[in-house]
Parts: sequence; structure tokens; C-alpha cells
Amino acid sequence: MTTLSQQLINRNASQLLIIDIQEKLLPTIHAVDGMIERTQFLIEAARVLQVPITLTEQYPKGLGPTEPELRAHCGDASPVFAKTSFSCLRDEAIAAHLASFTDRRQLVVVGMEAHVCVLQTALDAHGHGYDVFVVGDAVSSRALSDSEAARRRLKAAGVTMVSAEMVFFEWLERSGTPEFKQLAPLLR
Repeated sequence: MTTLSQQLINRNASQLLIIDIQEKLLPTIHAVDGMIERTQFLIEAARVLQVPITLTEQYPKGLGPTEPELRAHCGDASPVFAKTSFSCLRDEAIAAHLASFTDRRQLVVVGMEAHVCVLQTALDAHGHGYDVFVVGDAVSSRALSDSEAARRRLKAAGVTMVSAEMVFFEWLERSGTPEFKQLAPLLR
């Protein structure tokens, strides 16, 4: 029998959750440029493939809004939720929004900080029956050691760690389609 973590990521069963990639934190984040680039890559794919995108902001009054270029890539249809809980699933509005996609129980998670909000959200979502895929090259923390500790803990808990390209190719399923032709330039 196939367990949830052994399934491929399906664009019709998933949603992209972007956690707390906020302006004021960016200068302190390890390898931030790569994290942002991989997040933009997934946003572009999600938009073309009609995968719902949700953004969160941890205490935006103090930490600022989502990085403007990322926010612009998401478009107006992607909601942004302010929160004070570290886990997105412990915020009623966010939890209800994610659950409203009843046929989309796969969460593709990117963001920061890996050892705080990403970790707590992924563990809670996994506990609530979501199939959680944390995109390792699109999550980070201030310290590399914290990101590495988060990855080890998530893996031990049964959360699947993936790369942005794994998500991309699993969402696409095959080459030669109009979507593949449209998105292929992102690979260069």
C-alpha cells in the first residue's frame, strides 16, 4: 500500500504555502537569494498550472510585508494572512483557508524560518492528515545549523523533503504539453 509520503506531488491535489518570506528578515537569512529564486520558480509554475498559492506573514507590523517581488509574482488571487502563531495550522483563518481546498490535501511548503514557522506548520499539517512536502532549496533560517536541524526533525517525523525541481516535474508529469513548453524556460 502506498503511504502519503510515497505519492508523487499532483498539481490537482496540491497547494503551495509560502511562509513568512518578509522584507525585514531577509538580510539575516542564510543563502536567501537561492531561497527566493527557488520560491519564484515554484510560484511561476503554480500560476501556470493553477495550483492555489497562500502566503503568510508573521507579525507584519514588526517584520514587514512579504518580499515585494515575490508578492507581485503571486498575483492578486493569492491571499496573504497575517499571523502571530508560529504554525500556520494554529491560526484559525489560515487553517480554514487551507482546509477549504477539500480536494487538495498535499501541501508544498516553502519559506522561513525553517526551524520555527516552517517546521511547526509542517508537523501540524502532517498531524492533520495533509501530505506535506517541504522544499529544501526554498526554505532557510538565519543559521544554516537551524535549517539542517529542521530538515532532520521533519524527515524523522515522516515529512517529505523535496527540491523545487522535483515539485516542478511532478506537477508537470510529462514533456511536450503546452504547459511544459511555457514553463521550460524557467529551467535555464
